[in-house]
Amino acid sequence: MTQISAYLHFNGNCREAMTFYQQCLGGELVLLPVAESPMAAEFPAHLSECIMHADLKLNGAVLMGSDLEPGEAIGCAVSMMIECDSEADINEKFARLAEGGEVLHPLEHTFWGSTFGDLNDQYGFHWYLNFSHPKPVQSFTNQLVSTLN
Repeated sequence: MTQISAYLHFNGNCREAMTFYQQCLGGELVLLPVAESPMAAEFPAHLSECIMHADLKLNGAVLMGSDLEPGEAIGCAVSMMIECDSEADINEKFARLAEGGEVLHPLEHTFWGSTFGDLNDQYGFHWYLNFSHPKPVQSFTNQLVSTLN
């Protein structure tokens, strides 16, 4: 099965940001600093503490990241989308990701049957959060009666 994962590029604060995302979303975080990589000798010494690769595993999904050379631009053309498991889950994740950021659309119940909102986090990345409410199941009797009418 094909899976698409987000890869975020940071300007020297990858460790801080990915640790923040782990605190907000849970999961297992693995960080590889440049100094600990087999390629350490190929990088300038001032980049030794930068993160070469970060990997946050979240229930089958992966959020990845790395530091760029300081001064390189960070792109804003990508948004992360999180499908949450419950009303409590979306409320918690939204509140945590919004800390220090900017809420663009507060969580609200939508016409498509979800709770939805979006925000820019404190690192400048855009997030959509959605919780699809379960549809009520009609009983067989209700379905039969509506069919006969």
